Amino acid sequence: MNTMSDSQAFEQRLKQWRHTFHRHPETGFEEFSTSDEVAKILTDLGLYVHRGIGGTGLVASLTVGNGSGVIGLRADMDALNITEQARGRDHASCTPGKMHACGHDGHMAMVLGAAELLCREREFSGTVRFIFQPAEEHGRGAKAMMADGLFDRFPVDAIYGAHNMPGMPAGHIATRVGGIMASEDNFVIRIKGRGTHAARPHMGIDPLVIGAEVVLALQTVVSRNLDPSLPAVISCTEFITDGIRNAIPTHVTIKGDTRSYSSEVQQLLENRMREICLGICSAHGATCEFEYTHEFAPTVNWQDNTIIAVNAARNVVGAKAVNADVLPMMISEDFGAFIQHVPGSFVFIGNGADGQTGATPLHNSGYDFNDDILVTGARYFAEVVRISLPQ
Repeated sequence: MNTMSDSQAFEQRLKQWRHTFHRHPETGFEEFSTSDEVAKILTDLGLYVHRGIGGTGLVASLTVGNGSGVIGLRADMDALNITEQARGRDHASCTPGKMHACGHDGHMAMVLGAAELLCREREFSGTVRFIFQPAEEHGRGAKAMMADGLFDRFPVDAIYGAHNMPGMPAGHIATRVGGIMASEDNFVIRIKGRGTHAARPHMGIDPLVIGAEVVLALQTVVSRNLDPSLPAVISCTEFITDGIRNAIPTHVTIKGDTRSYSSEVQQLLENRMREICLGICSAHGATCEFEYTHEFAPTVNWQDNTIIAVNAARNVVGAKAVNADVLPMMISEDFGAFIQHVPGSFVFIGNGADGQTGATPLHNSGYDFNDDILVTGARYFAEVVRISLPQ
């Protein structure tokens, strides 16, 4: 009779953990059952778990030897308000309207897998903290944990994170020194004109025309006000009016977001956008309210920690499967808030190349985390600790 090897049993446990998380998705700051399950697994590994950090966040620590170094490994826990479309998927979401469409179920399983490897093999000297963060999707969880004293109560010398990446070959790892993911700032522009009958436009102040001019003018900020070597994006994503077919509206609301990699660029975008909106509205006799909020910090990898991340990745998947200078992406990640306060580095782990398993895009109702990369991620995180905290 064939028996399962230790490596096969380990891989099966990671899959079971991941599928359990996937079946029971919970969104930001509501990860009660999720944190219960994470805490149970960590406790079964012999770790003491500190709970309720920044809401549903939790931390467990493992100390081996007498080394003084401390490394943090972070996983995000929240799901999305998306209805899963996964006919025949036996681990599909059991919660209507919610699913793990970004792979945080897999991220949790990978860090838990690293915890098991490190608890079992104990090939380091120092302390590792396993950090499970709530509410990543809306950029609130990292700040909530830090406001609750995360790094005061559980100090770290550095912190490491990872995200699966559809479109990248499964198990390949990519990162870079410096900006790897952008900030996200949101804006709301409220234009007030004067509504009138559609047949008598001269009697009103048309906020639709003004709004259209604003949308077009905003596209000149990046192309004409920003150094071409500095990446940034301004996207208007909603255009809302209170008009009807035969009535020009009084109000128009324009919503959207911007992406960039530095506070200086963020400030330039905000200032120029405000000036353009107020100026155009004033020229047409309309009034304008401009609101600009900072949602996600840019994720800017520290050099020394990225060297460690690259070496760990090469040790696990081989040099040919590692890209140490990946092009930065305009997506945003709450991890960026952590490495504004402590050193750290973030990597992408390929979920599957186009046309292969795992290639379905993030935030898609048919997405699923690729179980084949769970062990890769667990071994990567464990290797980061071994390199950072040598015996």
